Amino acid sequence: MRYIRYISYGSDVREESATATTRDRLLLAAAQVLHESGDRTASTRAICARAGVQAPTLYHHFGSKQGLIDAVIQHGFKQYLEPDRPAGEPVDPMEAIRDGWDRHVRFGLDHPGFYALLYGRVVRGRPCAITSPALGRLTELLERAARAGRLRVPPAEAAAQLLAANVGVTLSLIAQPEDRTDLALSRDVREAVLAAVCVSSDGPPPAAPVSAGAAAAIALAAALDDDSELTAGETALLRELLQRLAASSWRGRA
Repeated sequence: MRYIRYISYGSDVREESATATTRDRLLLAAAQVLHESGDRTASTRAICARAGVQAPTLYHHFGSKQGLIDAVIQHGFKQYLEPDRPAGEPVDPMEAIRDGWDRHVRFGLDHPGFYALLYGRVVRGRPCAITSPALGRLTELLERAARAGRLRVPPAEAAAQLLAANVGVTLSLIAQPEDRTDLALSRDVREAVLAAVCVSSDGPPPAAPVSAGAAAAIALAAALDDDSELTAGETALLRELLQRLAASSWRGRA
């Protein structure tokens, strides 16, 4: 699977040294040591020995051992979230979100220890740099959907709901016995959340219908161009007002 190509736990880093850069060897070594330890423990000595380098080389590329571990986590997360697509192929945001959700779940089930590492480093009150690639990608896709009038809540709010549900489902499935993993749970929750945030979805209709005004406000806010004739301040103010209008309309019907 490409999204974790360098996290190839069955091979030794030194076998790939002829083609891998020093930085890649360190990434692979750290991923292997973390995986084998069964938790988030990894010594600088063990990583460097696996990569065939000295500690100063690690510090040169990543600044610290923690910098290396953060790079492993972020790289693994971003790779599975954004698979290759043929150049120029149009992307339907709803299809991409469904695909991303399913890849997210599969990644967690295939690598439960690594997934726990991804989501075990959250500090209360501090934005999580580890999960930001997923949140950023979701927000980008949902902004496209909003510009097409397909959202009932602002993109940032929809992205937060989707990611929270995706993570919760994945952790729940990881806790199930491997031979009784209920993937229908993932599908049902995915469609329920999409139905709650999107104007149109293949899932069940939401309890509260979307306001036409709210949908229009969301679409206009997402379509605002920073290069328009409005000043930056005017654009920011209009976007904030539209998002507040959309949020208040939606909550008033919930």
